Amino acid sequence: MPSNFVLERYFRNRPSWWIGIITVTWGVFMTLHGVVNNYAGITAVRLLMGAFEAGLFPGAILFMNKWYTKYELATRFSLFYVGSALSGAFSGLLAFAFAKMNGIAGLAGWRWIFIIEGIITVLLGILTPIFLADTPEKATKWLDDEERTYLTTRMTIQDGGSKIQKAGSHFSWSLLWDIVRDWQFYLMAFNYWSNTIPTYGMKFTMPQIMKNMGFTNENAQLMTIPPYVAGAISAYIFGRLSDKFRRRSYFLIIPQTLLIIAYSVLTPLAPRIRNNVGACYFSVVLANIALYPINPGSSSWISNNLTGPAKRALGIAYMTSLTNLGGIGASYIFIESEGPAYPTGFGVSLAFGIMGVIASVLLDLIYMRINKKRSMISETEVREQYSDEDLAAMGDRSPLFRYTL
Repeated sequence: MPSNFVLERYFRNRPSWWIGIITVTWGVFMTLHGVVNNYAGITAVRLLMGAFEAGLFPGAILFMNKWYTKYELATRFSLFYVGSALSGAFSGLLAFAFAKMNGIAGLAGWRWIFIIEGIITVLLGILTPIFLADTPEKATKWLDDEERTYLTTRMTIQDGGSKIQKAGSHFSWSLLWDIVRDWQFYLMAFNYWSNTIPTYGMKFTMPQIMKNMGFTNENAQLMTIPPYVAGAISAYIFGRLSDKFRRRSYFLIIPQTLLIIAYSVLTPLAPRIRNNVGACYFSVVLANIALYPINPGSSSWISNNLTGPAKRALGIAYMTSLTNLGGIGASYIFIESEGPAYPTGFGVSLAFGIMGVIASVLLDLIYMRINKKRSMISETEVREQYSDEDLAAMGDRSPLFRYTL
């Protein structure tokens, strides 16, 4: 949350600078993983890297909200996750190649993985302010005046006009308290956890799952590529469909249902995985097809239902914080001694897939009920009772606001 507060408060017109700063910083701490020599050192750089890296995702989500209208976001967020999926496809191979540098400059191979990937991250962070256009108003190099005016105007109209936009930009402790008390974050958290918990577990264990099927180390890395590629394609398709049909819930429930099917097949067959390689591998591919659309779908849904720059900035960050709580637990559910069956890991992943479907259905029904209730009050009646400033301060609690379903 502090990162998005700084981004919106001090770098609102130059978000590329803040995103670049935190990227360079966590890249430096990643590089330092390769040179520290004691537990205290590795703990310190790990914590500092995590602190700065944590601001990247909510910052990127907030940045895209400055450029795209609500029914363009899912496609853009999905492209963000296409990159994540493809990095998962090839990071194992890169790590395997970097590990071959064992002994160069007297350093172990695993140290070179952190050093090289950290340096690449630092370079990307340095390039960010140069190549990332901050806002439509500042994109003078590749947009003409008419195009910039069009992009700026449509965002202003979506937010209810410049007066309401300005009123919704005020940060306060009461706003933070409103966010913490907002019911939708806690239901939405189960949507994110239906992605985060299985995804973390899958990333940590997929090469081992492939080895349990009987593949060699090298072939196991190669066999992880198709599931990630399938996940990347799936993320983009579901994102496009969600924007096209202007419906978030359906395009979360479908992949969450696929996730339930995948783990329902994988969980009972995993103890005899070598005798069921085809079915188990298909389940791993299906799980990735299901997992990668969930996070961009959830991010676009919560972004659509937060109004005002200030609440959107803090709300996205708070949602990310809740999401990362799931990531902490996910690190421990795939227990090495339980392999190759991993009943805890697969069982917990299945359970969160089910909870994700329940959360999506409940959110859809609750949002629909609130919208129906608000539609019974005319806009004239609302404006007679409230000023523009009052409505802006109310945010998504305004009688004029309609939740995206």
